[in-house]
Amino acid sequence: MVKVKNKHRLKRKEIRELLDHIHRKIDADFSVSSENIETGTLDTYELIFIDGIPLFLRKDDDLFFTLVGLLRTKQTKRSVVVDMGAVRFVTNGADVMAPGIVDADSSIEPGDPVWVCDETHKKPLAVGKALISGDEMKMKSSGKAVSMVHYIGDDLWTQTKQLL
Repeated sequence: MVKVKNKHRLKRKEIRELLDHIHRKIDADFSVSSENIETGTLDTYELIFIDGIPLFLRKDDDLFFTLVGLLRTKQTKRSVVVDMGAVRFVTNGADVMAPGIVDADSSIEPGDPVWVCDETHKKPLAVGKALISGDEMKMKSSGKAVSMVHYIGDDLWTQTKQLL
């Protein structure tokens, strides 16, 4: 059971504002048929629950899909694909370095929320914030490309993975 503090249901106006933010910053095609949207805190994260499932997290005023949210909604946009050698670093919470990136969505701009997957299985491993554009990620041979926010193995994943 996920132990969330200060959980409360959002009002219609807050739901409209949230969905507008999601459409502008994360996924223009995201839709939700439920008005059962709640928010609450878990550790340092503010989670956004839709029908009891934590689909989004807010950290430092930025909004991201959770790994559970990515697996539930099967996202394809704003992905960063890393080689298999980078997987163990990503799943331990390391920022994604440009040399480990094999592919990235060309629409990614610096500051965008992104999700990281491996080249073999294409399953979400982490979410983070892009430090450079998607095209730069594919071409650059040094430096950080994605700042990590949430990854497989962190406390949030450990507490929410049973909701899959």
